[in-house]
Formats: sequence, structure tokens, C-alpha cells
Amino acid sequence: MHIRPERADDADAIAAVTHAAFQDHPHSDQTEHLIIAALRAADALALSLLAEVDGQVVGHIAFSPVSISDGSHGWYGLGPISVLPEKQKLGIGTTLIETGLSLLRADQAQGCVVAGDPAYYQRFGFRHNCALTYPDLPAEYFLALPLQTGSAQGVVSYHPAFSAQA
Repeated sequence: MHIRPERADDADAIAAVTHAAFQDHPHSDQTEHLIIAALRAADALALSLLAEVDGQVVGHIAFSPVSISDGSHGWYGLGPISVLPEKQKLGIGTTLIETGLSLLRADQAQGCVVAGDPAYYQRFGFRHNCALTYPDLPAEYFLALPLQTGSAQGVVSYHPAFSAQA
């Protein structure tokens, strides 16, 4: 497996992997590929990584800046993350997340948030943080990972691209 940054000609492969990964997901509204395209169009994909196996794109992860109501800067949202269904449970998603977080740390990012399954994301250090909230989501599913010393508190807002509709 090879992890690399997105290139200009990867958009179609990323859309295909994302669409396939979320096609039968019970908590998906099937707009994840549109979110990535909208983030790209707005130049808000802070980090976009692909996983390749034998030259085929099998996974993708996006990180984009988030806003926090206290004015904290340097925080990012993880997601969407996608792995082809037939390649799931092979460590591809784990490697994408670990690589992305490592690159954020190297860039002196302050932290990262994710809306997702605590049982999955806690192994990367994400935890529920009552100082950071996200509206209309049960608190236990909104997790944060500080990457530097210091703290942020308030309501987190994702980029408007997350409102992309089919």
C-alpha cells in the first residue's frame, strides 16, 4: 500500500471510491463525494490523501479547517474517509488516519475533530471533549484530538461544503 497526496487528476477516482464506500452505509445521505468536490472547489481541502494498492486508488481521507466559536485557529475536521468495500478491514483506513494526523502534527496544527463512532476513533486518541460541541449530534459521537498544548472551547463549525446536496 502506498499513501500519497491527491493530485489534480485524482478527482474521479476519489469520487468513485467515496461513492462505493458510502453506497450502503446506514448513516449516509450519499453526498460525501459532493462534499469532497465542494471542499476542493473552495480550496478548503487542507489535506487530501489517497491509498493505492497496485496502482489502484482504494482509499481516501480529507481534512479541512473547522471554525470554533472561541476564535481558536489551527483545528481541522477529519472526513470524509473512504475505503472500497472489498478493501475494508485491512488497515487502509487506519493508515490513512495515522498518516494524516502525523502530517497535521508536523504542520503544527492545534487539533482535529471528527463526527463518528467513538469505538473506532478512540484508538487514535480522539475523545469526547465537553468544551467542544457540534450542534444536532449526540455529544458522544463528536470527538476531539488536541495535537499541541493549549485548548479550544466552543461550538465547532465545518466548512459550508459539508452542506453539499445531491
